[in-house]
Amino acid sequence: MYSLKCIECDAEYSKDAIIYTCSKCDGLLDVIYNYSSIEIDMDKLKTECPSVWKYAKLLPVKRVPVTLKEGGTPLYKCDRLAEKIGITKLYVKHEGMNPTGSFKDRGMTVGVTKALELGMKKFACASTGNTSAALAIYGAKAGVPVIVLLPAGKVALGKIAQALMHGAKVLSIRGNFDDAFALVRILCYQENIYLLNSINPYRLEGQKTIGFEIADQLGFRVPDRVVLPIGNAGNITAIYKGFKEFKILGITNSLPKMIGIQAEGSCPIVKAIKSGAPEITPEGNPETIATAIRIGNPVNSKKAIRAIRESGGTAESVTDEEILTAQKDLARLEGIGVEPASAASVAGLRKLVKMGMINIDETVVCITTGHLLKDISSVSEICEEPTVVDANIESIREAILRKVE
Repeated sequence: MYSLKCIECDAEYSKDAIIYTCSKCDGLLDVIYNYSSIEIDMDKLKTECPSVWKYAKLLPVKRVPVTLKEGGTPLYKCDRLAEKIGITKLYVKHEGMNPTGSFKDRGMTVGVTKALELGMKKFACASTGNTSAALAIYGAKAGVPVIVLLPAGKVALGKIAQALMHGAKVLSIRGNFDDAFALVRILCYQENIYLLNSINPYRLEGQKTIGFEIADQLGFRVPDRVVLPIGNAGNITAIYKGFKEFKILGITNSLPKMIGIQAEGSCPIVKAIKSGAPEITPEGNPETIATAIRIGNPVNSKKAIRAIRESGGTAESVTDEEILTAQKDLARLEGIGVEPASAASVAGLRKLVKMGMINIDETVVCITTGHLLKDISSVSEICEEPTVVDANIESIREAILRKVE
């Protein structure tokens, strides 16, 4: 059994309500379970391969899921990268290995399944790219029309291509993501369309399975810290909830410190954490090469700030240059290709280690949220051009020896 509860005024709503924020105070909603009624088969939990729907007893749907076999993403032990950063135990959870190439698939499999359970006939979202791709693909799988609003000129082409190819109605807004999000909320309210941005509490329930999987893949142990990029701030909130639920159920016995990383040109949560403010001051013109986290007014900021502070974590910002360096290191030291926003987690970890805020012997998991092919615009900035040679072995040999020198 479960219901929806406002994080501000504690008002409760039925699990069947079509609602995204509290009707009394406009506060964010959370899905609240009766944990005493949930029985977990530990033998099955320890033997079944990780996936989103492995944890179905902790997800708020009953019908057959709309799934593309999301979840079960690899958790890589990254010794070479750890050595360069200056710690001993580093893992990277590569969410770019989901079906559409980002962590958003976890939220969409649950959100779209719940939408069908609620009888909704159209879906919509605003997006910096990955959300639109995931919603378009899961909407196609479900046979439901999808509308996505994108900030014009601010979304990587690979993500737009996914949305278009899978049949979404794509609208480019002359404005930023925050403008698109404000408009899609009005559209969904006026036209009875189901909103599947991370303001939807059911979508975050899918994303919390990242926390479940990390513990699962570490033998039901919990890392000391989890470091991840922050865009609209739903993921850090959801992952922390996943760890909390495993602890409540007695599956694990500790919680990680949650570390949120933002780009310097788009870091309202970092500023709030460092200043001690209870909430963010929105940034009107966020800018960063990391398009997936170019958001000046994260809708889940209050949840994220609570997760960071409650866990004893922190937030830090990194420059675009630091992000690109981390992106290159992930690829060349560990063979992990990610889009720029994903690399923010590693860039932030490196900065915090240099600042002395993370001990050398702590176990750290960095989450990389999207695949390299989602956004290849940065590749030309940080990688050398292909060497053009004549079609003969002498030219090839000369080019190879010249590069070695």
